[in-house]
Amino acid sequence: MWQHLSAWRAAASFRPVMNHVLTLIANRAATTLDAATIARVREATNGSEPDILSPGEAADILVAKPPDLDVVRAALEKKPIDAIAAKARGRRKGLLIADMDSTIITSETLDEMAGYAGLKDKIAAITARAMNNELNFEDALRERLAMLKGLSLDVLEKTWARTELTGGARELVATMRAHNALTALVSGGFTFFTERVAALLGFDTHRANILLDDGVALLGAVREPILGREAKVTALQELATQRGVKLGATLAVGDGANDLGMLAEAGLGIAFHAKPVVAASARARVDHADLRALLFAQGYRLSDIRPT
Repeated sequence: MWQHLSAWRAAASFRPVMNHVLTLIANRAATTLDAATIARVREATNGSEPDILSPGEAADILVAKPPDLDVVRAALEKKPIDAIAAKARGRRKGLLIADMDSTIITSETLDEMAGYAGLKDKIAAITARAMNNELNFEDALRERLAMLKGLSLDVLEKTWARTELTGGARELVATMRAHNALTALVSGGFTFFTERVAALLGFDTHRANILLDDGVALLGAVREPILGREAKVTALQELATQRGVKLGATLAVGDGANDLGMLAEAGLGIAFHAKPVVAASARARVDHADLRALLFAQGYRLSDIRPT
């Protein structure tokens, strides 16, 4: 008997500790996370039996060490499925800090405003370069706003009327708030829009740039200092202190170069449908799924998500 017990203990000592988790999330509008796909990923990573978070949409696989995500993506065979790796402990975060434009909403509000001045293509080209870290964010914002000097203030309401939320945005904010997380919208855009998005979705707080006007038209500038990359990092640090959590217990999401600092600083920084330079440098990214992916990455199940 003792020999059998010793053999069992010896075998157990070689079992790897599964202290990391790989979460697979499908773009539910385009594909299904099926058993065969999960099996390929398990084989590629020596992972555990899957824990299904949402049937056909999301699953966790425990792994012994951080997986090679290039290997995982190869196993996914170009299906529109995202893979996010994290430590198995401390997954649920106490603070969400989110970018607005092209993250929580689908558009770039400044580009949409420019459309009413006949300058959308010109300004959008500058926006794209700034978001891909090819231009200084603050200088690029000043340049674009100067082109819109004199634009009637009613353009702001017209732009807001056409603004759409990104899929999963409501669920992300509502679910994290329901689980006692502080939620903040921190944008390099403008308070005119963050105030409305925050109220619509229930964000606890918001920060952005303040447009200057004369009561009739835009003055082509914002109140200085501009809320840029470093200000987003400062917001993350201040809000973590306010919430009483360490940075490891924070989640940041964004798509542009001005988000790189907070994505690197947060416990879980996710590049969401991001510009190439951001996607390439982020520790985690969502290229296919909607914002519900951020919940599954924290281990939330379909039954946890609000509203459903």
